[in-house]
Amino acid sequence: MNPEITIVSERISKDEYIDFLKRTNLGSQYPQERFSERISKLVNNASISLVARNEEKLIVGVLFGLTDFAYWLYVTDLGVDRNYERQGIGRRLIKTAHTLAGGEKDIAVYLVANENAIPFYESLGMKKSTDVMQYNKIEWTGFTVQ
Repeated sequence: MNPEITIVSERISKDEYIDFLKRTNLGSQYPQERFSERISKLVNNASISLVARNEEKLIVGVLFGLTDFAYWLYVTDLGVDRNYERQGIGRRLIKTAHTLAGGEKDIAVYLVANENAIPFYESLGMKKSTDVMQYNKIEWTGFTVQ
């Protein structure tokens, strides 16, 4: 764990998030359609917006989540700068979000995991679910934020 990394509840701008996406593996999880407009909505409307920064104030981790603060937390985005992976930042972000939402005794956490991230989530004690329903008619042209 890197003690120089601070995690705070903070709203960041669309441009800050896009810059961060370029330094993570999250940059390919969004559809190209209306990307800029939709990212703006994301950063402005998430119930939980956590940012991890290094000592130079560079964003090195982000977690966005939606919660009712009573029963569930849905993590929409969790990413760590490639240069800061495997330092416990993602783990700290999840733990902080879970606490903010109401804690593990009350709040169930859900997310859609990238196949490469499944081992990380399993290391947190998460399990694959088979009981989630989906309704999706989104236009989806894949691309990577650069």
